[in-house]
Amino acid sequence: MIAIHDLPHINAVINAATVVVLSYGYSRIRAGDRDGHRRTMKVAVALGVAFLAIYFTYHANSGLAKFGGEGVIRPIYFTLLVIHVLAAVASAVLVAVAFFNALKSRFETHRKFARWAWPLWMFVSISGLVVYAMAIHIYPYHGA
Repeated sequence: MIAIHDLPHINAVINAATVVVLSYGYSRIRAGDRDGHRRTMKVAVALGVAFLAIYFTYHANSGLAKFGGEGVIRPIYFTLLVIHVLAAVASAVLVAVAFFNALKSRFETHRKFARWAWPLWMFVSISGLVVYAMAIHIYPYHGA
């Protein structure tokens, strides 16, 4: 049985998989392989939906994660965290709009949004892994 405290680790795996899938999806469209791009990006969106479901389940049951780092690393971590969260919100909107337009075969509009959505989504996935590593593995909170 998967416990609540396991969910951040699962989401880290999903984030890492998302980086790989987004990279492959980008390579497919650059190669002119629209079908490969379409299939790959559907997988990326499914990973995103799974991530959000697990993320909200975890935080609804555990609250916010605590950061154990002290000194100069605290403002570095929290600055990264704020940028990551703001980028994640923007990314979710841009990805949804780009995906919807692709599904409706509005490819010109899709491209306009995807040019912003893809790099932002990639940043969110990578920065999510950094936030995870810092909060869970490098500077875990040990209670007060």
